Amino acid sequence: MELDVAITAFVTLFVIIDPIGMAPLFLAMTAGTSFKHRLRIAIRSCLVAAALLTLFGLAGEALLDFIGISMAAFRISGGVLLFITALDMLFERRQQRREDQADGPQEDDPSVFPLAMPLIAGPGSMATMILLTGAPDADWTYVAAIHGVMFAVIAVVFTFFLMAGLMERAVSDTGIKVITRLLGMLLAALSVQFILDGLREFGVVAAS
Repeated sequence: MELDVAITAFVTLFVIIDPIGMAPLFLAMTAGTSFKHRLRIAIRSCLVAAALLTLFGLAGEALLDFIGISMAAFRISGGVLLFITALDMLFERRQQRREDQADGPQEDDPSVFPLAMPLIAGPGSMATMILLTGAPDADWTYVAAIHGVMFAVIAVVFTFFLMAGLMERAVSDTGIKVITRLLGMLLAALSVQFILDGLREFGVVAAS
């Protein structure tokens, strides 16, 4: 895998999963607990999310073939989904929805729901894994590299979870909103690229 492709994959998954925006939610869901308890929740949520994204990265395209959906169609629909996510980030709807999910009924251990799913391994990140691993002429080394990138992003999520308390004191709400909007603009551009790639496979857009 070329470096620019790896960087694009990392940025795409980073923007979709949004570790920066999730850190305050993790802090809110583990408020009043010990560091050991937070550590257990962080480890469990990241492992479950990584397993789900690995499943979609390895078998997602086969599932599409079984249903009868072409990869080009999934690229376009996935791009549309990512664009909607970008709009949510730009207009703060995404963070509000996550906060509503976090405030909903939950047990003492929120690691599987809502942290692992749908906050980390949500529809957007699952679709992104299928899109990234389903690139034309992708061999097993490319797919393995994409999963390595995904594990790196999950590691960043884990790091932000452990640093949630420090981040609360270092970054204001305004700072988090600015960062989220910048990531949303970047995601919008990446989603359009996914749509163009799908249209190019259909022959609607000429190859560059």
